[in-house]
Amino acid sequence: MKQILGIGSRINHPLHGAGVVTNVTSKLYWVTFIDSGLETLEIDEEFEVIEAVEDEVDAVSFYEVESTLRKLLKRYSDISEVVPIADKYKGGKFVLTPADENLASKEVPVETFFHKIVMVRDRIRVMEQKINSSKNLDDAEKIDLQQYITRIYGSLTTFNVLFKSSSQQFKGESSKK
Repeated sequence: MKQILGIGSRINHPLHGAGVVTNVTSKLYWVTFIDSGLETLEIDEEFEVIEAVEDEVDAVSFYEVESTLRKLLKRYSDISEVVPIADKYKGGKFVLTPADENLASKEVPVETFFHKIVMVRDRIRVMEQKINSSKNLDDAEKIDLQQYITRIYGSLTTFNVLFKSSSQQFKGESSKK
C-alpha cells in the first residue's frame, strides 16, 4: 500500500512539476504547484516524493464529515429543511367560506398553510425511515406500511402547486412506477 503523505510533503509531478501538499482527504491530495497553482490529485496517482511529512492525517475530510452529518440529520431528525413556496403564492391567503352565510369566513395566510403542509411531509418522511429501519417489523409488514405512505403522498399531491421546486413535491403511486 502506498504511503499517505501528510500536509507539507513536497512532491514532483510529471505534468505539474514541484509542489507542496496543502490538504489531504481519503481519496485526494490538494497540491500547490510552483508553476500551475492548486491542483487535486488522486491518492494513487504517480508522482515522485521529494520529502514526505509524516503526519496524523485524517482519512476523512471536514467536508465529508459535514456532508454525512447533514444527510443523517435530514434523514433521522424532525428538523425541517427550508422549502421555498412558489413565488405566485407569496403573500396570498386561503379564504374558507362556509355555505351558511351567517357564519364568518376564515382567512389563512398561504405561507402558514404551506409551512404546515411541509411539516406533514417531513414527518411522513421520518415515519417512513423509522418503518424501513425497524427491527420489529418483518418485510411484509414494512411493504404494507410503505404502500399506505405512498397513498398518503398521492393524496397530498394536490398541494404540489404551492412548491417552488418540483423536486420537493409529493410523489404518489403513479410517479413511482
